[in-house]
Amino acid sequence: MELQLSPSSSFSSSSVDDTTDVVVADAVVTDDETTVPENLKSSEKKALLELRTMLEDAILAGQLLRHPSHRHEKSKSRVANSCSVNTSSVKEEEAEEDLSGVSLWGVPLLPSRKHESTDVILLKFLRAREFKATEALDMIRRTLRWRRDFGVEGMMTGEDGADAAPPPPPQPPPQHLKSAAYIDGRDKEGHPVCYNIYGVFKDKDVYRQTFGDEERQEKFLRWRVQLMEQGIKQMSLKPGGAAAILHIIDFKDSLRPGMRELRSATREIVSIMQDNYPEFVAKNVNILERLLPLLRLPCTLLSHHHSKNKEQVHLRQARPSNGNASQNIPVQYGGLRRGEDDDEFSAENERASELVIRGGGIGRIEIPILEPGVTVVWDITVVGWDVNYREEFIPEDEGSYKILIQNEKKPEECIRNSFYISEPGKVVLTVENRTFKKKRVFYRSKSKPTIPLYDLLGQTQHPLM
Repeated sequence: MELQLSPSSSFSSSSVDDTTDVVVADAVVTDDETTVPENLKSSEKKALLELRTMLEDAILAGQLLRHPSHRHEKSKSRVANSCSVNTSSVKEEEAEEDLSGVSLWGVPLLPSRKHESTDVILLKFLRAREFKATEALDMIRRTLRWRRDFGVEGMMTGEDGADAAPPPPPQPPPQHLKSAAYIDGRDKEGHPVCYNIYGVFKDKDVYRQTFGDEERQEKFLRWRVQLMEQGIKQMSLKPGGAAAILHIIDFKDSLRPGMRELRSATREIVSIMQDNYPEFVAKNVNILERLLPLLRLPCTLLSHHHSKNKEQVHLRQARPSNGNASQNIPVQYGGLRRGEDDDEFSAENERASELVIRGGGIGRIEIPILEPGVTVVWDITVVGWDVNYREEFIPEDEGSYKILIQNEKKPEECIRNSFYISEPGKVVLTVENRTFKKKRVFYRSKSKPTIPLYDLLGQTQHPLM
């Protein structure tokens, strides 16, 4: 291949200085290293610059989707068989001639376009391959080919999507899989949180619908990849953004014999994620019980050990650091979140407060009500529980009687209760910690105007009164 230099690439001393861009075969190559992220080591910066150059050359040469050694072998084959040219091979090569608009997850890969997120993507592949530029480029190639062969939407669209027809909207998950895996909420660092609930497959009908034959298993894999793609759309791929997803994996009721297809599909999903979504998983948290005592969702609690092919994650004991953690964790894991159809607490009043009770101590949460005619609703959860709990209403008028709403008990899950207030006073929630360890309590409350049922019945029977 002969390189042609454009007139702007003259090497005369009068036209070239230390910051001049050199144009070779219509490619812009700059030696300005100020565009490299500052938080990288010198060896990592060098690897990033090397990957930029190799990727630029591969894209402009139309050879990004083909390994160089494969191209060399095919060129020798064409010389030996010049009389019989495979038409389909020619069409394939012509289709690969213009790859300047190639992108991954909506981010252009051509470095000379200087998109702010290109380095974010390149660094993911470099970290997955220990900053070996050649291996990172090969991983990019393999990922692009896999996305093409697997049919992942939007692989070859340009930055603004103008180079190809817009992809069809993602298909909704099958009804029986809606509760098996879903993305809900974010942690404090901004990572989307994906819940994987394998216990739903203990239902034999659900298991058969999902893994009954090879076609259904293939649909499960495709749906799982689509869910990952949806999670990436919720990430920030800008420099410094939360460009990874937090996976909560619940194996409860699924670790039983006779689930060979589930284990096989899980291994294949893990393999797909490792090979084609490098550094897109912030953490994998495997749980067999409530999440709140084990996971401090907003903070980095997992020690990471990177290897060439996977990231090993070790879970440490931890507790939530503020109310935001509890309100983002589902009820079944000890949090306060009850699902999208729960309309009691909206974005304005869902924030939870925290109370710390020392060992052997008693904590009281008071919800004052100054105006009667309202219903008070509250949620409360305790990390690890193992406490005694009761609820009562104490009226402001000393001549009125206290009302016991909930007798003392030892709860084991999040509590939601409500009480109609007919006179000024306060609802008091009492948590008694009889252990030697301190306990963290998360709670939230709201009040809403309410017309008592007997008033409504009275108005119906005596409309003129």
